Amino acid sequence: MQATLLSVLGLALLGALHAQDSIPIQADFQQDKLTGRWYSIGLASNSNWFKEKRHLMKMCTTIISTTADGNLEVTSTYPKGDQCVTRNSLYTKTEQPGRFSYTSTRWGSKHDIRVVETNYEEYALVATQISKSTGPSTMVLLYSRTKELSPERLERFTQFSREQGLTDDEVLILPQTEKCMTDAA
Repeated sequence: MQATLLSVLGLALLGALHAQDSIPIQADFQQDKLTGRWYSIGLASNSNWFKEKRHLMKMCTTIISTTADGNLEVTSTYPKGDQCVTRNSLYTKTEQPGRFSYTSTRWGSKHDIRVVETNYEEYALVATQISKSTGPSTMVLLYSRTKELSPERLERFTQFSREQGLTDDEVLILPQTEKCMTDAA
């Protein structure tokens, strides 16, 4: 019985590791072109916090800048109740251009972040594998330089999220809002 359980767990772990390695990264990634203001248009996740907060989520503004040592400073401002909340994250570059790591001391999680595809001027599709003591989760973000994207880009986001094993209930096109939409770039 224990051997069977260990075999099943081992196969599940191998599957998760394979899935993580199969996430593509933008070819010829140009980090300087990713900087500036983006709007979070879509969010997909199988995490518990997403399931609990999904109905409250709205579009937010994200400013990406490069630090002196080549990492990314990611500042997101979003509405929470009747306030605007700003979160800063430092995405540490890895040896692979377009791939970053982030550790959240607040939530006790490690994030493997990959810029999957972007044309830099219109949209960016970003996938994150999250490791936490409560278990792994996947998050996919769709960023846009404007508050609207073509149906083709939205469909690509949904399709890619499904390819990562997320269900339609775990995929959300964020409702637009004027609240907390910063103009700084």
